[in-house]
Amino acid sequence: MEQETQEIGCIISDMSDMVLVDFQSAVKSQEAEECLPGAGSNLLDITQALFQNENNESGEDSDDDDDDDSGTDNIGSEKSGTQLQRCERHGGESSNLPDTFQTSNLLFYERFKAYQDYMLGDCKPSEVKAFTADYLEKALEPCDWLALWSTDVFDVVVEVQDLDLNDLKACVKLVLPLQWETRSCEITEEAFNSLLEATQHKVLLIELQVVYNESGYLDQTALTLEHLRFFYKHIWRQWDEEDEDDDFDYFVRCVEPRLRLYYDILEDRVPAGLVAEYQSLLQSCSQCFQQFSELRSGLSPDSDSELDNVSMVEGLKLYDQLETFKRKLHIIENPLLRYVLAYKGSSRRQCVQSRGLRASGMKVVHVVTGVCSTIQLQSLLTARLIPLSSSEDTEIQFHRDPVLAVDACHQGDIVIVLPGTYSVSSSIFIPDSITIEGFGFPDEVVIENQHKGDLFVESTGADVRVSNIKFIQHDAIEGILCVRRGTLNMENCVLQCETTGVIVRTSARLTMNMCDLYGSKGAGVEIYPGSICSLVRNGIHHCKDGVLIKDFANELDGMPSITMENNVIHNNEDYGLILVKPGNGEELSHACEREEDPAEDKQEEAVSEPLSSTSSATKPDTQLSSNSAASQLESAGINSTDGDMASAAGKKWQFGRQLSRNKEVSCSRPVQDLMEHQIFVSVQGNQFKRNGQGDFGIFFY
Repeated sequence: MEQETQEIGCIISDMSDMVLVDFQSAVKSQEAEECLPGAGSNLLDITQALFQNENNESGEDSDDDDDDDSGTDNIGSEKSGTQLQRCERHGGESSNLPDTFQTSNLLFYERFKAYQDYMLGDCKPSEVKAFTADYLEKALEPCDWLALWSTDVFDVVVEVQDLDLNDLKACVKLVLPLQWETRSCEITEEAFNSLLEATQHKVLLIELQVVYNESGYLDQTALTLEHLRFFYKHIWRQWDEEDEDDDFDYFVRCVEPRLRLYYDILEDRVPAGLVAEYQSLLQSCSQCFQQFSELRSGLSPDSDSELDNVSMVEGLKLYDQLETFKRKLHIIENPLLRYVLAYKGSSRRQCVQSRGLRASGMKVVHVVTGVCSTIQLQSLLTARLIPLSSSEDTEIQFHRDPVLAVDACHQGDIVIVLPGTYSVSSSIFIPDSITIEGFGFPDEVVIENQHKGDLFVESTGADVRVSNIKFIQHDAIEGILCVRRGTLNMENCVLQCETTGVIVRTSARLTMNMCDLYGSKGAGVEIYPGSICSLVRNGIHHCKDGVLIKDFANELDGMPSITMENNVIHNNEDYGLILVKPGNGEELSHACEREEDPAEDKQEEAVSEPLSSTSSATKPDTQLSSNSAASQLESAGINSTDGDMASAAGKKWQFGRQLSRNKEVSCSRPVQDLMEHQIFVSVQGNQFKRNGQGDFGIFFY
């Protein structure tokens, strides 16, 4: 028995020694990778290394394998294979170039993590190149891998023999037989060799794309080159290194906001006008910096010549101009400031101004049509053109594009759009009092928006009328229709949205009758303080919210004046009608105190059941019944234009509520009779059906 115990002890001791050796080997591999992407899986990698070498003949073989690790994300990648996709060449069968790795479709957080955790960290602007070189040294394979050297003129396969990380270059040689493609020119093998000799066989790393390899051995190299290429193409600016304030964290101040802006632009979350302005500023700033650098390099610090003095004055002017460009770029790159301080609307919007009446007094009827049949033309003449052209001061013009027709209008003109689908690539601005009407049913007269970034239709005319047209919106960030100033009367139209719906700005007036609006990811109709909005016999459905009223109780702004009659508001994701107003803890406490008053609660219950649940303290998500809410609003006199009737009743009604998503509220917030706030001129005959969160709600912020 004692002998068996000693044998078991020896076996356990041998196993412990073997595990210890393997564990030390795995720790070495982990230390070599600790600053590379994928280091978060080190614990799993160590476990794999512990069991990987159990069948090896000696510990030395295990150490050799770990020493050969290239620093990729996957230990033992030869077994697991590549995790990256293949990027196929577009040349088809005629191309003799090999495929490369697909790395250009990385997500925001993938690039964010690579720059923050591995490439840049908390470096200062002057340290960017040093940090980048250190990152490349740990992440790139030093030699013996194939790459595609890609420029604006040619693509050719080369073999990387060495790296010069201080200059961000690689020493390469041509792969024979030669594999290449050229663009708009012919280059021979001798020309390639001459070019490499002139550059000492060194090419920029950002011009290299790793040739596809299924083993997974070069995954990390391909990703690293992609991060480097993207950084110097979209993030780095020539003037960053010369920033006088070199104390800030470069990633926080520059990299993150520029990266977010890039993806906002990529995903069409930035208006096209602002994108164009940003690109123009970048180009102007780059040119100014180039001029300033050339002028500065030509100055002699010890010279007192008149020419140098003039150059110094010019240099100061260029420097001030450069700083102005940089400040404007920082404002646009900051997501909190770009819309408040930078964006004044597209350049076209700023150029569009009211033309007023023609000097000749002539009025024009603009007919928009692509193809017109004889029957349509005869019907158009009989029904519209002859009555409109009865006087001698009217003429008729024909257009193929509705945008061009509206742009050609003066005050008092009429635009008649014949049946057809018209795809437009720019916004429609209406600065004058004109009439736009479809000659047919709305589904027959379709104007479809194909551009991205801005709103679709904007009206600023004093008296604009639109009827019998279907508008289809695609990716217009600012909405399908905005009444910025003046009055817009819309009748028998269809509004098919994808982003924001109809916006009625402060001091603007909208009358929308017998229209159908759907599909908005925000509110179907968004009403600002101080506006006048009349909604009669409309369908508003399948939006985020049906009708949204902003800051209706804010004393600093004028109250909106709203008429809602015989509308059907249904199947919206959240609320049919929602009020947005400022709120704070004091108002909330007063609301709670009032709700806790048993006498008042008893009086309200004796009159009628309040619209919002009195047990909201225990059921904060209670929804309102559309039928009971509508009937109680009518019984409260809200659908009447006589305010005295409501005040004589002496009733306080709770109109509904929506708890703020940012606050925890333990009691409902009663809202006084809406007639006291002068919001609704008339509310009657409306139907609210199947709205996800309820028919009525309030959002406090």
